Amino acid sequence: MPRSAHADVKGETYPVPIKAIDPASGTRLLSGSQELDRVLGGGFMRGSAILLGGEPGIGKSTLLLQVCSRLETKGRVLYVSGEESPAQIRLRADRLGALRESIEVLCATNLDRIMSVFDAVKPVLIVIDSIQTIYSPEAGAIPGTANQIKYCTLEMTDWVKNHDAIIIFVAHVTKDGLIAGPKVAEHIVDAVLAFEQAEGDIRALRASKNRFGSTDELGLYRMSSAGLAELTDPSGILLVKRDGGLPPGVAIAIVHEGSRILLVEIQALTVPAKAGITRVYSDRIDSSRVARIAAVLEKQTGLRLSDQDIYVNVAGGVRLGEPGIDLALAAALYSARTSQPLPLGSALAGELSLAGEIRPVRQMGKRARAARTLNFTRVIGPGESTLTENGRHERQPVGEWLKVESLKSALRILWSNE
Repeated sequence: MPRSAHADVKGETYPVPIKAIDPASGTRLLSGSQELDRVLGGGFMRGSAILLGGEPGIGKSTLLLQVCSRLETKGRVLYVSGEESPAQIRLRADRLGALRESIEVLCATNLDRIMSVFDAVKPVLIVIDSIQTIYSPEAGAIPGTANQIKYCTLEMTDWVKNHDAIIIFVAHVTKDGLIAGPKVAEHIVDAVLAFEQAEGDIRALRASKNRFGSTDELGLYRMSSAGLAELTDPSGILLVKRDGGLPPGVAIAIVHEGSRILLVEIQALTVPAKAGITRVYSDRIDSSRVARIAAVLEKQTGLRLSDQDIYVNVAGGVRLGEPGIDLALAAALYSARTSQPLPLGSALAGELSLAGEIRPVRQMGKRARAARTLNFTRVIGPGESTLTENGRHERQPVGEWLKVESLKSALRILWSNE
């Protein structure tokens, strides 16, 4: 029987031929949450370490306790808490309906104690809530320091990789929304997830790093008294409900996030700059991108924006980085500057080049169908061809959307009866 690549003999690790490695150790384990599985790329990869960050009270512990109770495995699950008592965890589990005999709770912060429990229990899934509370005497006396987080993360990650287990580290975030602690912790783990509050009770889950899948997917949940409920069809959940038409400065973007289509409201406001210094205020869309779209708009239409302060927001609080939002962003800026609202029932998608061309975007047909399902009658997007999931071009069906090749033609269609 070939020796495992992780086998440790007298303190030494030996290499093995690649053909002798059991590929079954790389299989995935479903979490019981379709949205989490979507973001991870199909479930937990065995032998992986995951870092989950989010603001206090956003629902990280709720999400993970639900995952512990729904995990599709017959193995044991270990929930390690350095912040709560066993009674507090039990009360939350009662409220969430997350009681399961295979879940074992350990309230401890000493790394040596925790590692000894790992060896005794041999869990399939481990939750560390949170990594900032764990300490080892060998790395200093104070938990949460850069050295402590690095040392403890390395030790526990090494254990799960040797035992084909899965570990999730909960991490606090700074006031800027970044995961607290040294960046080296993010380099150690296989995936870094961010749990964010979108709007009201909506929560968004994203991956900024994923060694076993894409970072383009978005998971959506709704928080309630019974825990987190998954939003499996959230195409219109982020749209603002209004009586009548859109106000000036508002455009609807058809966004392709991973494998799903979302319709999102982009809001823009322009006001004269003070003292001749212009600024762009945008935290949900990259401010440099907003400045680029404003420059293209000014060049192509002659509409002066270089003397304006520009404010951009995304309704629902979701961060957008997909190229297909360019056309909607340009329309929102034009609408805000001219005080002309977009026609009712308009939805847009398209990437904007520096020359003012509307470039093809992925899955335009799918975007158009999603918009029409939500009663958007004037769907505007790139003409000629569109990109499929594999990056190939395909001809567009006739009549699914109004096809435009330039920013000027898109604006002409929006504010005319064409």
